[in-house]
Amino acid sequence: MLKLTPRQQTFLDKLFDLYRERKGPVHYSMVAENLGVNKFSAYDMLKVLEEKGVAASDYVLNNEQAGPGRSQVVFYPTNKAAQFLTQLKEEMRYSGDWQRVKERILKRLVTTREMSPVEALRESLTNLPDSKTPLNYCAGLIPVMLLNIEHMPDQNLSPALQTINTNGPVGLGALAGLSLASVLSSDVNDAKLTDKIMAHTQDFQKQITELSDESINKLSSFLKDAINTLQLQQEIAAV
Repeated sequence: MLKLTPRQQTFLDKLFDLYRERKGPVHYSMVAENLGVNKFSAYDMLKVLEEKGVAASDYVLNNEQAGPGRSQVVFYPTNKAAQFLTQLKEEMRYSGDWQRVKERILKRLVTTREMSPVEALRESLTNLPDSKTPLNYCAGLIPVMLLNIEHMPDQNLSPALQTINTNGPVGLGALAGLSLASVLSSDVNDAKLTDKIMAHTQDFQKQITELSDESINKLSSFLKDAINTLQLQQEIAAV
């Protein structure tokens, strides 16, 4: 999972802008000048970005210098950098709609609780957000996996909820793992449905390794909201 600190992202953004502006590799001193930092600090940060695979370096001749030792180090963004920045832009593009997406999914979760277990899962899968919007798609899968876990053989969701009620990727990963375990132990006589749940759960596992920290935090918070919604519905049903 590619993780950049805010400072690292600032340097990557500037490298990308200068590379596009100059239509070629950029000397680290130029990055330093544009960001108002020491050139050695800029060099060290660009080397960190190189280690992370979002930048690459090369040696070129400096035509303005005569004599030996005329080569200089230049940097340029990699394809991985372009993919990372594109993902961030997509996440920002849909972040404004995040509150409405959450509310819509939670309302649907309440509605599906009135259905039979199989019908609830089918309904939730039918209404999944487009996978081209990873954050929304993963959010839509959370109720699917929770409903799936609820139908594990022991019929007791509480211990499982404690396991997945952990912040960050640990809780989200545990959710996916329990969902896969539920599929494998399921007695639902619908191979097509169980195959769909397994495929989407595996896709969820892949997606959360590629999302930004901000998106992971949003999903983690939403998971808690979905768990609270389920628990509230269980309490209402028990009255």
